[in-house]
Amino acid sequence: TLQGPASGIQLQDIIGQLFNVLRVSTGGVWNSSRCRTCAVVGNSGQLNGSGHGLRIDAHDWVLRMNRAKIAGFELDVGMRTTHHFMYPESAVNLGPGVHLVLIPFKPLDLQWVASAFSNGELTHTYVRVKRFIKADRDKVLILSPAFLKYIHDKWMERRGRYPSTGFTALLFALHACQQLDTVGAGSKGNWHHYWEKNRWSGAFRRTGVHDADVEFSIIERLAAEGRILFYK
Repeated sequence: TLQGPASGIQLQDIIGQLFNVLRVSTGGVWNSSRCRTCAVVGNSGQLNGSGHGLRIDAHDWVLRMNRAKIAGFELDVGMRTTHHFMYPESAVNLGPGVHLVLIPFKPLDLQWVASAFSNGELTHTYVRVKRFIKADRDKVLILSPAFLKYIHDKWMERRGRYPSTGFTALLFALHACQQLDTVGAGSKGNWHHYWEKNRWSGAFRRTGVHDADVEFSIIERLAAEGRILFYK
């Protein structure tokens, strides 16, 4: 379930706003009849100097997240993006043809999508957020809260408050792709950013919001079982 109240607005009304603003695709989101290769690209500083760019771009789908940057880092992180996972507080503008994949933690996140593609009236959640976003409105995907709960309950065993964006993207790809590679997950769960010299790179693990140790151990287990390729 979504966290917190919807500021006096019924969830059904918010969903109605979304359908009014976003273009609903008449076709399927993906063709399940073919083998699909996917790369989930984390934001770890370990990507610096990795030279993974060409390998990443060779996949059918390239999944990125939050404020991931490409310009200036192409040799290490590639140039292509097909799906970009975000929530309002981490939102960035996207290029043509890229799927905006929203991770909705609260009803206000759904309101933000409707606002950001229309009148821009929502400017704050618990912090200031982008008033408008540049992205293809017919490429927007919104993850079901039931899927997030499934990850938290079945995979995380309810450790941490909720799964990280990176782990959510990985589980999405695990269910949608026949071959899955992941890069940039970070050492022992430290998902600090390759574009920043961040002295607080380990803070992600200390907040208690996400349990990075559990997430990292699951990734290693999936790799050991041959279900994913994990480039450290």
